[in-house]
Amino acid sequence: MTGTLTPKGLATRNRIVGGAADEIREHGLSTVTLDDVLARTGTSKSQLFHYFPDGKDQLLLAVAQHEADRVLSDQEPWLSSLTSWSAWQSWRDAVVGRYRRQGQQCPLGGLIFQVGRNTPGAQAVTAGLLGRWRAQIATGIRDMQGQGQIAAGVDADRSAAALLAGIQGGVLVLLSSGELSHLEAALDVAIEHLRGRPAW
Repeated sequence: MTGTLTPKGLATRNRIVGGAADEIREHGLSTVTLDDVLARTGTSKSQLFHYFPDGKDQLLLAVAQHEADRVLSDQEPWLSSLTSWSAWQSWRDAVVGRYRRQGQQCPLGGLIFQVGRNTPGAQAVTAGLLGRWRAQIATGIRDMQGQGQIAAGVDADRSAAALLAGIQGGVLVLLSSGELSHLEAALDVAIEHLRGRPAW
């Protein structure tokens, strides 16, 4: 639908999605109602249902996409410029910092659960996030290979997938225990491995 909207319509839709995301972050998914979103964004009910005719679940899916985009934007400008080891370190610190701030609350995970993990929309959001994230890491690995900083024989796509799996595992430990060190270890060991250094 977003491709058919006028600039004004897209701005209104984005305002609704952004307001809903902020409301959920501040008050929790279980307590937020459509009326809360309307009040926060200064939107009428007819406007909301114009952009989200299927109601709350459609809006939540749009908010999930918003949160998925935010996962990546929180890692910039380093994620898209992994062109030196100092940039890799800054990216590592940005990832850790993001999840330290987030703590044991995961807006994206909660939204995906609410919409239904196995629904096509939720799976598309998750697959899109992981695909873009992996591609950015793989691009960084290839750039460093071009500079001779990472061995030419390293499989960039496979290594990016393993690094991303480590991040996701660390985040799951954080969500279940509040412990951040596993995420830090996953990033540190993976980066040291790319540098060709023994990490343990």
